[in-house]
Amino acid sequence: MQTELLQEARRQSEICNACRYCEGYCSVFPAMHRERAFSDADLTQLANLCHNCRGCYYACQYTAPHEFDLNLPKALAEVRQASWEDFAWPQPAARAFHRSGFAFAIAVVLGFAVLFGLIGMLGNSDGDKFYGAMSHGLMVAVFLPAFLFPLLSLAISLRRYWLAVGGGRIRIANIMSGLTQAAHMKNLSGGHGDGCNFEDEDRFSKARKWAHHAVMYGFLLCFLSTVSGTVLHYVFELPAPYTFWSLPKLLGVPGGILMVIGTVELARLKLKADCALGDARVWGGEMGFIVLLFFVALSGLALYLLGSSAAMPTLLALHLGSVLAFFLLTPFTKMAHGFYRITAMVADCGRG
Repeated sequence: MQTELLQEARRQSEICNACRYCEGYCSVFPAMHRERAFSDADLTQLANLCHNCRGCYYACQYTAPHEFDLNLPKALAEVRQASWEDFAWPQPAARAFHRSGFAFAIAVVLGFAVLFGLIGMLGNSDGDKFYGAMSHGLMVAVFLPAFLFPLLSLAISLRRYWLAVGGGRIRIANIMSGLTQAAHMKNLSGGHGDGCNFEDEDRFSKARKWAHHAVMYGFLLCFLSTVSGTVLHYVFELPAPYTFWSLPKLLGVPGGILMVIGTVELARLKLKADCALGDARVWGGEMGFIVLLFFVALSGLALYLLGSSAAMPTLLALHLGSVLAFFLLTPFTKMAHGFYRITAMVADCGRG
């Protein structure tokens, strides 16, 4: 990790630790106030606890033009980003995505879509509807490794993080506490429960919290839809396509709608927020991930609505291309921050 980033984060953390005005704002400050000096591991842990809600910045009396020139959200965001790149496996992919994320995501989606389109042109006389464009066996052969790769990559990355910050012994109670905090998005409610100042310094809002909720629970519904479809196919020998009143559709359609709503709102908030209070170098990568997740959900809904039309092969190629890109890029996109943040909260529970 770049030494100057850690030095600046250490300088600002020491000032914050002496002031303590923001005590109780989020989980960063109780963790910070337990320390008297900050090692590189401590700063990495604090950075990954930070949700970049920016409430501390707008409340701080030592921001510019004060000579201390504090901007803790930015300092921690830069350390956080550097830690993700350092711990990622493989590292070159993480750095490439975050430097040119928007263009990178579009290129990968279109590349896979063209590939799937060419496969679809060959057809499959034994299949029906979607499987007429691509056989079920080929889908499994392509997407099973693509699903397993991010799990392996994230496992390696999180293990590196855990060892670097001295996470110690893993306890079930700490895991449950970290998952509970993540499920409720506790730290996006602000220190007083009124929300954060992410998009507007003069107004507390829970918009970012609800947008994260929509994306997270929408994604979980879509994942459960896929799982239920897999069970129906292999256990009950009921292959797709399924009707609207089937479990895959009852889970997947609301999940897709929630993801579309959530990603649109996250993009709106990000466009409105001050990029100087985060790591401006990776703004494109973060927005690229939001757009990618939006397109995954939107193309899935469009495929459901137009699955019997002449547009189906094109929509299928685009949807499968976006899903494959999403899986393969997950360890290097903002999606990984959820896993790091839960890991950081689990480690913090062990220290409290």
